[in-house]
Amino acid sequence: MADKKATIDALQAIVTGLSANSFGHRIQSKIFAGLGFQSLGEKYAAHATEEMDFVEQFMDRILDLGGELKQEAQEAKPVYNDIVEFIEADYKESVEGIAIVEQMMDSGIFDNTTYDLMKLYLKDEEEDMYWSEQQLELCKMIGKQNYLTQLLINDQNGN
Repeated sequence: MADKKATIDALQAIVTGLSANSFGHRIQSKIFAGLGFQSLGEKYAAHATEEMDFVEQFMDRILDLGGELKQEAQEAKPVYNDIVEFIEADYKESVEGIAIVEQMMDSGIFDNTTYDLMKLYLKDEEEDMYWSEQQLELCKMIGKQNYLTQLLINDQNGN
């Protein structure tokens, strides 16, 4: 049986953490675009928007369950000028975050509606994690400079 208070507490923790991640991705999108990596900037700007869309859905669900929304302090996060370092850090955070969400889902605290919403969120996060993993593998295969050059060439060719 779902535990409404535990569900609300879990959703609030996700809202707080995901809000911080979204803002971090927005910052990184500006940095990467400023470095000349326009498509990467656009990718992380879109990712930030997707995350805020989930934040809003989670906040709506908290309210649907009769909970109160809170604005909680967010942990400061590093900002990266090195694209590959950021992708590595973002990948690690995705892996850890997915594990936490899976634990929450396995715990049985969620009602069916919240569980379905969490499945959608998990699917989106897994797609992002797999993209990061691909980028890191590509970088490892061709080298960092070749990887960055390829990103710039793709931007210039409109890919």
